[in-house]
Amino acid sequence: MTQSSPVLPWKTKIALSAISAVTDFSLRDDGTINRRLLSFLDFRAPPNSTPVHGVKTSDVTVDPSRNLWFRLFEPTEVPGRGEKLPVIVFFHGGGFAFMSADSKAYDAVCRRFARKIPAIVASVNYRLSPEHRCPAQYDDGFDVLKYLDSQPPANSDLSMCFLVGDSAGANLAHNLTVRACETTTFREVKVVGLVPIQPFFGGEERTESERRLEGSPLVSMRRTDCMWKMFSPEGADRDHEAANVSGPRGRELSEVEFPATMVFIGGFDPLQDWQRRYCEWLKRSGKEVRVLEYGSAIHAFYIFPELPEASLLFAEVKNFVEKQKKTHRQYPSMI
Repeated sequence: MTQSSPVLPWKTKIALSAISAVTDFSLRDDGTINRRLLSFLDFRAPPNSTPVHGVKTSDVTVDPSRNLWFRLFEPTEVPGRGEKLPVIVFFHGGGFAFMSADSKAYDAVCRRFARKIPAIVASVNYRLSPEHRCPAQYDDGFDVLKYLDSQPPANSDLSMCFLVGDSAGANLAHNLTVRACETTTFREVKVVGLVPIQPFFGGEERTESERRLEGSPLVSMRRTDCMWKMFSPEGADRDHEAANVSGPRGRELSEVEFPATMVFIGGFDPLQDWQRRYCEWLKRSGKEVRVLEYGSAIHAFYIFPELPEASLLFAEVKNFVEKQKKTHRQYPSMI
């Protein structure tokens, strides 16, 4: 018998209801966002130079004129002293319009990545829409990569760089991976892995999963339509190449030296059809893709540590990083 709705703890249900309600009330009819209202729900975590659960954090400014910075997560309890650590450049979700690198939920997520893998994590605080439309977010992410290339964090191995993001952040991670693979100016940064977690892609078409799962937690067609309208360049529709990356206007990847990719999909995520199309497109382009589907997972499941799939995701990302490290040590010409 097919499960018709996700089975969630009450704690998670209450959190999802609150997030959905505040998100809806914050979206104004004129296409702007009531950020004062959002601030009541977006709890922030300050940086902490004293290790918490084996990870210390600091905020690094890249460009104060546009409030571009990243939060650096450095594990302090690392086996094998002296060994440099891989670097994860992380992009938070939130429909390009919500959340930040110091949002409490994403601070906890990045701490977990840093500790579990272990890795040095740079979580990017990019500009948000609608105040800043595409391509501002992509430009911010690329400028953080350039900053890391010129000023590598201590004990980091930027030749083992992974771009990771969830939802809108996974969209950024994909597009920045393409851009990074095509640049010839990096001296240290080499992207060897991409991890899009439930990436936010879309298009003018209404897919079967969008219709079937309308009313699911966090994601609805009304909300995603609003996000694309606020993010996309003026006059663009949802088939713009930033949204429908695998569509007719999408970037051709067959000649791009694209890294190994691991995509996470949830069975109760209305965006899953777009995510599967993305995976199929990468495979047709000759790229190495591993797809992990969790049938009972909602959108953004992994920011809720009480959900069993969350722990599975962190374990899979750890294994993916380890596999890429071994591969590139055996065949260094691949990087």
